[in-house]
Amino acid sequence: MSRTIGIGCQDFETIRERNYFYVDKTMFIKEWWSRGDSVTLITRPRRFGKTLAMSMTEKFFSVNYAGRGDLFEGLAIWKEDGFERLQGTRPVIALSFADVKETSFGQARKAICRIIKMVYNKFDFLLKTDFLNESEKEDFRSISVNMEDNEASFSLKALSEYLYRCYGKKVIILLDEYDTPMQEAYVNGYWKELAAFTRGLFHATFKSNSSLERAIMTGITRISKESIFSDLNNLKVVSTTSGEYADSFGFTEKEVFRSLDEFGLSERKETVKRWYDGFTFGKRSDIYNPWSIINYLDTKRTAAYWANTSSNGLVGRLIREGDAQLKQMFEQLMSGKTIRVEIDEQIVYDELPLKQNAIWSLLLAGGYLKVADMTLDEQTGRVSYDLELTNKEVRIMFEGMIHDWFSQDHNYNGFIKALLTDDLAAMNAYMNRVALTTFSYFDTGSNSGGSNFGAKRASGAEPERFYHGFVLGLLVELGDVYEITSNRESGFKADRKSEL
Repeated sequence: MSRTIGIGCQDFETIRERNYFYVDKTMFIKEWWSRGDSVTLITRPRRFGKTLAMSMTEKFFSVNYAGRGDLFEGLAIWKEDGFERLQGTRPVIALSFADVKETSFGQARKAICRIIKMVYNKFDFLLKTDFLNESEKEDFRSISVNMEDNEASFSLKALSEYLYRCYGKKVIILLDEYDTPMQEAYVNGYWKELAAFTRGLFHATFKSNSSLERAIMTGITRISKESIFSDLNNLKVVSTTSGEYADSFGFTEKEVFRSLDEFGLSERKETVKRWYDGFTFGKRSDIYNPWSIINYLDTKRTAAYWANTSSNGLVGRLIREGDAQLKQMFEQLMSGKTIRVEIDEQIVYDELPLKQNAIWSLLLAGGYLKVADMTLDEQTGRVSYDLELTNKEVRIMFEGMIHDWFSQDHNYNGFIKALLTDDLAAMNAYMNRVALTTFSYFDTGSNSGGSNFGAKRASGAEPERFYHGFVLGLLVELGDVYEITSNRESGFKADRKSEL
């Protein structure tokens, strides 16, 4: 009999206690612990089991789960020599920034401070012990949503020290979705402020923390070291092109086909492969998105499950606002072809509107594109990647996105549609047709603009002003998508009037 599908359940303890459907990924624990890296940053697309992996790691190591070996009995890690003795032996600080999606820096800062406060609440038993002196207990109580920047920066470092004293063992810190606040900061225009705040927090927590044994951070993107990881030279970065942990996130084809057999769907393997196969991590191909597979096992029908789990707003915006070359390359991808680009996996959000390669890097990190091939230039050391759309599910998502651009903007005139698709010939034809059928000599002649202006601006600038206004009128329909600006005023209004 097939197991129950727990859609959206990301708590390892709940999944194991209720015997929900679970694909064994506990060998991640062995691989990570055996490597000995101080701070590991793992980037994977959304809905790829990162949160569940962090929950699993917490339940394995945390002293709060000492004696809970039953959660791991029968799984791969329990068969590995020496690992049974590790279970429940370390103080663990676990937190997630997944819910920090604020529209302003002040609110984002408060949200992060609130998360830190909640972590402190879990360990408030320390206030009743002698492991903290009176001054430290006062500092402990001062942790709040409105704490100062320096208090926030050193908060997790201080808590690590307190737990080290209490248990006699250094702490493990697990930070899930570390980059969610940074993405929201970019979209909402407070990137620099949040980057500065986060830089201080990360430096104290992960770099100068003598009570830290190991740490894991997960996210979608690898944000540039200069932005928030400055001086963090103990950071091991594992991106989608890295070989480490290649099958620890996402389902392998073997795991998918075994699951289809369990749910009586053996005859659907080729259909599932056509829709959901295609993700590549390092040199490991044939990786499937867990969210899509779990939903397919539950509903037994194909759909764009993973692609529709978020608005994809940033991705759509970058493509829609990109230049002609970017759109042409995107058209190649949609036609089933590959594009060749150089990728810098360190995402610099400030460069997204300026550097085309930064956009392709983001799409690769987000799982929308996959590496078909790579070429190393021996002379320069530069690596070029051949990229293509990941699978049918992603293609359908992009097709729907493009359709929505026009269906929800059904009032766009011909000029706007031509502009958005870089169709210069259509733009020219539309403007000629409008001009021939609607413009009058009195609109565009040397005295256009009326007697109030014609005598004072006899230089002939008024036809240009009329034309300027006409073009602005054509563009006004894009006001909900772009910021439309004209000649900007300066000085006081009185000065402007006197000038006229």
